[in-house]
Amino acid sequence: MVMLPWENQTTIVEFVLRGFSSNRQLNIFLFITFFAFYVLIISGNILIVLLVLFSQHLHTPMYFFLVNLSFLEICYTSNIVPKMLLIIIAEQKTISVAGCLAQFYFFGSLAATECLLLAVMSYDRYLAICQPLRYPILMTGPLCIRLAASSWLCCFLLTAITMVLLSTLPFCGPNEIDHFFCDFTPLVHLSCVDTSLTETIAFATSSAVTLVPFLLIAASYSCILVAILRIPSGTGRRKAFSTCSSHLTVVTVFYGTLIATYLVPSANSSRLLRKGFSLLYTILTPMFNPIIYSLRNRDIHEALKMCLSKKPAFLLS
Repeated sequence: MVMLPWENQTTIVEFVLRGFSSNRQLNIFLFITFFAFYVLIISGNILIVLLVLFSQHLHTPMYFFLVNLSFLEICYTSNIVPKMLLIIIAEQKTISVAGCLAQFYFFGSLAATECLLLAVMSYDRYLAICQPLRYPILMTGPLCIRLAASSWLCCFLLTAITMVLLSTLPFCGPNEIDHFFCDFTPLVHLSCVDTSLTETIAFATSSAVTLVPFLLIAASYSCILVAILRIPSGTGRRKAFSTCSSHLTVVTVFYGTLIATYLVPSANSSRLLRKGFSLLYTILTPMFNPIIYSLRNRDIHEALKMCLSKKPAFLLS
């Protein structure tokens, strides 16, 4: 019986996430900074979810999709940041192979779901601006639920294909991952067999859930721009653009950081830069989303004022 080269090596049962630095003082600073960001992300997105749920005038398709996006951001950051904080402050750098694969699966699924949700939100804005009279008929409650559910289900199923292939790979080389979470590229580089099939399928599925939604967003906003330019009054044009400016800003930030991260060369000299770009879409983008929607949205402002003006029940008795 012929023995393959990797069969006489010890199989890895856990990985070591190297994180950012071995400098204790720098790690304390990073921990305080990232913990503050995490609190802002969770509180900001929970606030948006609660405002939409308890404000009747926000029960519209646009805010239904915004609740989905906020809930996604909570799950997205909670999948990565708590473990990252433990790596930084407690130096618990080890993670089991199963835990690492699970973290990658949820990271990939949630990132892909965000792409589809942003595309769905752009379609909603397209109908609202380009077909305002038919909008209530076209964008119904059941359709909103189907679009959101399809986005979640499709991405979790597609990412499961890559995750299953990844879980069948034997990891028998160095067990160190030079990153602060379990991403696809660092994982496949630790396998001791040919990973070309896994990488090809991963590239195909990731392209499907990132490039296709991006093209749909670009097409929607092309139509929106044409429709806005046809509006005769400047006030009308500004009002129409204000209804989609927040979403367009979020799309620009999300796709900008995503593209920058994965276009960075994989050379050793760029690893620190890659970690920095990864922080943009794992921490900064989820933190900016509720800020962007809050600062540029009168409906959110009014809902917040109404909530703050309501007296607690024990004061009314």
